[in-house]
Amino acid sequence: MKKTVKRVGIALMVILVALQFVPVEKTNPPAKGQLAAPPEVQALLHRACYDCHSHETVWPWYSNVAPASLLIASDVKEGRRKVNFSTWDQYDEQRKARKLKEIAKEVAKGDMPLFYYLPLHAGSKLTAAEREMIVKWAKQG
Repeated sequence: MKKTVKRVGIALMVILVALQFVPVEKTNPPAKGQLAAPPEVQALLHRACYDCHSHETVWPWYSNVAPASLLIASDVKEGRRKVNFSTWDQYDEQRKARKLKEIAKEVAKGDMPLFYYLPLHAGSKLTAAEREMIVKWAKQG
C-alpha cells in the first residue's frame, strides 16, 4: 500500500512539473473597438467581466503556474469567444442583440462571473443591484 501511494505521489509530481513546460497563450491583443455603455455600467463590466471578456485581461501571478495557467488561459479564450468587449464594434447589430440577450440571461441567473473565479477576485462579485443594472442595460440594448 505504501509503495502504491508513493508511486502515485511521484507520478503526480512528475506530471505537475511537466505541465510547467506546456506553453499557454496569454495575450492582450490591441482593442479594435469599445463597448458603448453608461459610465456606471462600463465600470461594472470592467471590474467584473473584462478579465475574461476583453483584450484587457489582467494575468495574475498564478496564471504562470500549471495547472492554474491552463484553466485561466482556457477560460479567457472561451470568454473572449463568447463575448469580447474589445471587439464589440465589429459585431453586426443582430449579433450585438444576441450577445446582449445572453449577457442579461447569464448575469440575471448569477452564472456570471463564474463561481470559481470569485474567491480570488472578490472585486468581481456583483451585488443584486449591480446585477440588475447590467441586466437592465443589456435588455435596453
